[in-house]
Amino acid sequence: MDFTFSEEQQAAAEAARGVFADVAPDAVPSPALTTGAVADEFDRALWARLADADLLSLLVAPEYGGSGLDAVALCLVLRESAKVLARVPLLENSAALAAVQAYGGQELRADLLERAGRGEVVLTVAASGRTGHDPAELAVTARQGEGEGAGWVLDGVQTAVPWAYDADFVVVPAHTAADRTVLALVPRVHDGVALGEQFSTSGERLGELRLDSVRIGARDVIDVEGAWEWLRDLLTTGTCALALGLGERVLRMSSEYTSKRVQFGFPVATFQAVAVQAADRYIDLRAMEVTLWQAAWRLSSGARGALPVAGDVAVAKIWASEGVRRVVQTAQHLHGGFGADVDYPLHRYHAWAKHLELSLGPAAAHEEALGDLLAAHSLA
Repeated sequence: MDFTFSEEQQAAAEAARGVFADVAPDAVPSPALTTGAVADEFDRALWARLADADLLSLLVAPEYGGSGLDAVALCLVLRESAKVLARVPLLENSAALAAVQAYGGQELRADLLERAGRGEVVLTVAASGRTGHDPAELAVTARQGEGEGAGWVLDGVQTAVPWAYDADFVVVPAHTAADRTVLALVPRVHDGVALGEQFSTSGERLGELRLDSVRIGARDVIDVEGAWEWLRDLLTTGTCALALGLGERVLRMSSEYTSKRVQFGFPVATFQAVAVQAADRYIDLRAMEVTLWQAAWRLSSGARGALPVAGDVAVAKIWASEGVRRVVQTAQHLHGGFGADVDYPLHRYHAWAKHLELSLGPAAAHEEALGDLLAAHSLA
């Protein structure tokens, strides 16, 4: 395998660095000082700049006005976004578009891909299930309506839907009586759809999505085997990219602080105990990085392996969840009381890291999934 990034992938990362260069991670109130959401909506100005740079349509085919790139390019861009805590639904929107392109019907693709790639329509995904611990596809039921062209009827609840109040459509996995999973594009404003406010550790507003006999046309429901699993793997891999970018920025903050902080006449970075802790966190980040690119490469290439691609995704998320937690904890320790200062951004990164650690399942959940895969597939 060759993990060298292509020119197109490197160009996407460079464009992202340009767009995110002026983004301030402390542009909204601190979540430590805010009882509700830190802002009413995501960063629309940044969203417009991402659209102008063609970074919202990375995975969209050229025939629909996109760049036709892959999961690796998306992860490179997400990595940069997390370094500045960019408040945009870039992962959810991109993953949803990719799923529509790969599995949706021609009419749906023609209606949605170009508009969403230009930033005119925003998509998110309900991937947390009813409680955040159960499979998302089991939280909502889908049954076909009566009569020709009647579409589908959805009932159920999905919790912690990111950017739910800002999205035009929520991609909702739902299970049928035949034990299949379908993906329904549910308009945020629609008969039978209700949202309840929830808040993440980062202070962002989430939504509890309640569906009561919601009727969705057949065109807007993807009934293809494997579509949900593929979308979930892409979302999880993108979350790992966000954790990596955040962790890299936090380690740099720790390096800069300990190099300037003087104790007993010497910078604390020269103390062996400090250097060892920083080195351990650097190892965490390199493990997070290599497992991320392995998962993204499997998703992009379709290459076969000893385990299904879900195995590589599980390994990447295990490292991302455990690694980003250790990185921010060590950073808080090395910063001392300064790390909790609400005028210094480290506490914001800590809050975002906790959200990413638990998003789409903590390490323990993916360890269990990996164990099931190992039990089901011989590695001999």
